Order: sequence, then C-alpha cells, then structure tokens
Amino acid sequence: MSAIDRFPALCAWRDAGEFISVDGRRVYCRRAGAGPRLLLIHGFPTSSLDWAPMWPMLTSRFEVLAFDLLGLGFSAKPRGHRYRVQEQANLAEAVAHHYGWSAVFVLAHDYGDTVAQELLARSSLDPAHAALRILRLCLLNGGLFPETHRARPIQRLLASPLGPGLAGLMNRRSFARSLNALFSPMRPLSEAAIDEYWALLQHEAGLHAVPSLLGYMAERRHERARWVGALQTADIPLRLICGALDPVSGLHMAERYRQLVPRADVFVLDDVGHFPQLEDPSGVFAAAAAFFLGDDARASA
Repeated sequence: MSAIDRFPALCAWRDAGEFISVDGRRVYCRRAGAGPRLLLIHGFPTSSLDWAPMWPMLTSRFEVLAFDLLGLGFSAKPRGHRYRVQEQANLAEAVAHHYGWSAVFVLAHDYGDTVAQELLARSSLDPAHAALRILRLCLLNGGLFPETHRARPIQRLLASPLGPGLAGLMNRRSFARSLNALFSPMRPLSEAAIDEYWALLQHEAGLHAVPSLLGYMAERRHERARWVGALQTADIPLRLICGALDPVSGLHMAERYRQLVPRADVFVLDDVGHFPQLEDPSGVFAAAAAFFLGDDARASA
C-alpha cells in the first residue's frame, strides 16, 4: 500500500484518469466533458489536482484535458533530471497530440503560465504549422515577468546550490507553512488538502525533483525577451485572472501586465491569493468561461 492509497480524494482523481507514455516516461492525464477543447496546465509544486474544484464546472462546458507536468503529481519524476520549461512545453504538445488535439483554449497557472508562454511563442512564430495552436489563452497568477516575481525565501534557497540538501530536510510542517502563506487569510487551504499535496509531492521520492524544477526562475530571466514578447505580440485574445492578495505574483504583477501587454484584459479577484482556482473556483470559472465562450469568442471562432 502506497502513501497515496491513504487519501481517497487522490485515489479518485488518479483512477479517473490514465497514464500515457511520452518519450518512455509515464505521464498522468485526465480528460472529460464535451465542447470546445480546453487544455489545463498546473503550477509548482502541485499537480493537475489543482483543477479538481473547477472540474465539474469546466467539463459541463468544455472538453477538458489536464495532465501532470514532469516531476510533479503522478507523472514520472526521473532522478537527476534537468527539468526545463522547453521540455514541459514539448510534453504539453505530446499530450495534446496523443488525444488528437491540434488547436486549443488554454487555462494555465503559476509554472504552467511559463509553459503556456513558451507554447504561445511557438504558436505565434508560424501559426499555420504550429505543433499546438492556441486559440485563446487565460492565465492565472504566475511569474509572467521576472522583475515582478517575488520568490519566497525558501524558493530561492531550494533553487540555489544548497537546494538538494535542503529538499531532503523538508517536512509537512514547513511545506504547510510555505503553501498557506500564498493563500488569502480569508480562504486558507484545509489541513486535508495540505496532506494531499504533501503526499503528492513526496510520491515516488518527488522531493528530489524540487530544486531542479525551480530552475524555471532562472529560465524566466534568461528567456524574458521571448516569453514576455510572446504576450506583447500575441495575435490571439489573452486574459489574466489575478488573485490580488498573492504575495508572489499578485496585484503588483497585474499592474505590470497592464503596462506591458497591449489591450490588457485583466480580471481581478480582490480577496484571493495565489491559487484562484482553489480559493474561488466559481469566480475563476465565471471569468474564464466568459472569456472563452463569450459573444466575441464565438464571433472570432
């Protein structure tokens, strides 16, 4: 019996999906619903489970595909691997192609935002021949601009040369403290949910992947021109849904988005922190569905 088996909600989420093989590695995917195709890309250090509170709402209006990024959730966590955003974008394309998808709406969060920016950059270069064409992109809180990303001290330490040693010292208490700091005080994460996320992070010795995964912070700085440029030159509709109380990428990030992105479409959730899809799933669904399915969306489809 694995640690995951002690958590019925985790087992139910896992068993409702399936594992596919991408480059010889197991990747967890879940697909359901009918309607326009919507690809979900989760963040760090969580998994596709982030979308569970919204799942019934989303699948009532869309054909939805979620997956766990490499190194996270139920997907493979190869030891000693050098995790990179380009590879995660390749994974997103491979997952979509596995299900016969070539054009999608995208809803992304956190680390998933960066993966989506890379996909957008690829799609914008040659839309007619893009491996995965993004029709509309909706972003939740994330480090869209390296200059506004206020990394937590523990993130900086884990991304440093000290990271591999520190990752082995992480425990449930320190994890809970770090994760809860990202939530609105009015919408804290439940103890049961923290237990589930901690179990997933440890699943298949996943803590060893954390320092390498956090390399995305340096990548954001190195690839700023490409990834910020993708937002600035996009010829598809974009929307940012922002939890204002996020200490890492909150209202200050939304203000920078308005400065840099032409015709910025920003929807602010005033009493929400870094995880809007967990803290206010109904509010996020309403804002995202209006963006994806509104009259202007149908006119441009």
